[in-house]
Amino acid sequence: MYRRQSDRSDSFRKDSFNRGDDRIYEDEFGYSTEGFGGGEFGKEEGGFDPRWQTQSYQCPDAVAKFIVHLYKAISNRDVAEIENLYEIRYPQLTKDYFKEEKWPYDVTHLVDDALFQTLYRELYFRHIYAQLPTQLTFSDRCNSYSNYCELFNLILTSPEPIDLTLTNQWLWEIIDEFVYQFQSFSQFRRSPKLNNEETNYIRDHSYIWSVLSVLNVLYSLIEKSNINQQLKAYFSEESADYVAGEFGKSPLYKMLGYFSLIALLRVHSMLGDYHLAVKVLENIDLHKNAYYCNVPACQITTYYYVGFAYVMMRRYADAIRTYTNALLYIQRMRQMFQAKSYQNDQVNKQTDQMYTMLAVCLVLHPQSIDESINSVLQDRKYAEKVSRMQQGDLKEFENSFLFACPKYLSPVPPALDAPPDPNQEPLHIQKTIFLQEVGQQIYLPTIRSFLKLYTTMPVSKLAAFMDIDQTVLMECLLCFKHKMYNVVWSKGISSLDGEFQAGSEVDFYIDKDMVHIADTKVGQRYGDYFIRQIHIMEELHRAMKKLKF
Repeated sequence: MYRRQSDRSDSFRKDSFNRGDDRIYEDEFGYSTEGFGGGEFGKEEGGFDPRWQTQSYQCPDAVAKFIVHLYKAISNRDVAEIENLYEIRYPQLTKDYFKEEKWPYDVTHLVDDALFQTLYRELYFRHIYAQLPTQLTFSDRCNSYSNYCELFNLILTSPEPIDLTLTNQWLWEIIDEFVYQFQSFSQFRRSPKLNNEETNYIRDHSYIWSVLSVLNVLYSLIEKSNINQQLKAYFSEESADYVAGEFGKSPLYKMLGYFSLIALLRVHSMLGDYHLAVKVLENIDLHKNAYYCNVPACQITTYYYVGFAYVMMRRYADAIRTYTNALLYIQRMRQMFQAKSYQNDQVNKQTDQMYTMLAVCLVLHPQSIDESINSVLQDRKYAEKVSRMQQGDLKEFENSFLFACPKYLSPVPPALDAPPDPNQEPLHIQKTIFLQEVGQQIYLPTIRSFLKLYTTMPVSKLAAFMDIDQTVLMECLLCFKHKMYNVVWSKGISSLDGEFQAGSEVDFYIDKDMVHIADTKVGQRYGDYFIRQIHIMEELHRAMKKLKF
């Protein structure tokens, strides 16, 4: 149902988003606020600062030179210079001149090019969302949506691939910001700060930042680029050129299509459809280095949402593997993130979220993990959380979930005039589902700790140790058997592939009133480890003796 427009992407028109002629009209300086209640809304409260919309405004020389230089770099397809201007120069100018005010909106007196204007406006609105949230107005939100409509229409309705070269980082951040602003508007429309005029405008223009329009964009980019066909060919070790098509051969369309797959993972996760979220990546082998490795922020986002989807599908072993791989990658790439200060906050937050969810998974499904990751979890920040969760503290599970979960959205926004119902909020619904699952496993860590100490044990004795009724204990033992038998990925490209495996390090069976326990894990052979290390040291010693100083 989401692909109604994307089946005819060549006829992808602006009304594919706006669905009619009532839209935010464009005047000579950019997007006016004519669509807001007869044109007066923007002038009174939500409109642009007039000084940005006049060509008489003199922006600093360094800013003017940057804009012209960026246009020339894009026109000349100078990727190295585009990367330098976008990732280094632009953040620096923002810090120097626009820490507390907006970039100039209208730069037609510097560069009169429609495509560049649209790209520049995307940066303009992104800066407001990121740096000036207190100055973000209702018209900014609506005009940013209209600007995205224009940008994606230029890309999707062109009869041939448009002549545009951008860095992968920039393309990823366009898609990532598009989804973020959709998420922001979905939460904003439930805000009690909405006045009557804004409420009426949203009611009359329901297509603005709607779930359908966002999914329509992402699916259209995927189809236009033939990215799924290219990925299938790639992993079949065949040439992707035969299936890429005219648009798919263009790096612009190919990477936008690829990043749209990751964006769909994020959107479906926020909507609570975890199976579909992972399924959209069925042609991406997350167990090998692939396209997403070129953009670290994209890779971290992919791991975060796939890992969280695994948690909610009760595939804890796969979630632990996914989070561990992501955190090891972040450790290796930490120096690069620190060099790009504008990414630090996002990376640090997602890192903390993944460590928190990894701790939850290890409490529910204990297993060995990489020593460097385990040492972080043993720090006081996480060790106290783990200790409380192992003791059955449901409040700690709840706090960890609320901190680490995505920003949930409803696929069908509630009526604007309906009083808020906390019990119907998407976050509350997902939290309740998670806590119900945890509540069913609340005794399992305690049972596991006792089973490790014995080879046989009367049911009555175990019930006495745990201070619970024998009937309840029998239910918990059956729950232990069930919850420790999960789907685990073993081979295949799709992350949904897998087979049922027992994940507990101890197994047991009950014969009448006696529990018989067996250790299912083979102890590590430490001798082999030390022998390998001795051989490595000997090789190193021989190599050093050959060196001439």
